[in-house]
Amino acid sequence: MSGPSRQPSYRVRVAEDAADREMCFAVRKEVFVAEQQVPEDIEYDAYDAVAVHVLAVREDGTPLGTGRLLHGEAAAAKTGGEAAVGSLGRLAVTREARGLGVGAALVRAVEEAARARGLTAVDLHAQTHALGFYERLGYEAYGPEFPDAGIPHRAMRRAL
Repeated sequence: MSGPSRQPSYRVRVAEDAADREMCFAVRKEVFVAEQQVPEDIEYDAYDAVAVHVLAVREDGTPLGTGRLLHGEAAAAKTGGEAAVGSLGRLAVTREARGLGVGAALVRAVEEAARARGLTAVDLHAQTHALGFYERLGYEAYGPEFPDAGIPHRAMRRAL
């Protein structure tokens, strides 16, 4: 009889400073640029400076995942101009942390940041292979499939 498996514990929090944001960017580089072959020059954008970034960090300080929330003017182009809707994006979880609940915890942290800013819904552009993940978290797909960085996506929304 084997004992219970010990999963690494982690904490999800808003990225507070430049060092935290660098950890967020490192996760995105590993997942999007290295694994998914997204060109680095389109992975990082002007929205990074105004976004609320969330970060999942293991007990030892290793970054496991990240996501970001755009709101206000920054979100308008992604949400159809609806001022009360935020945009969740750049959700990435390192290969070693997949299956541990990190992605769902990051989504909930982005939603909490959206609520704290008075937003009533969150939109996102999901890679089509991840639709089921977001549906389990209460998001509903709308509109046609579209390419982003050469990867098929669908728009999704969840009311808060």
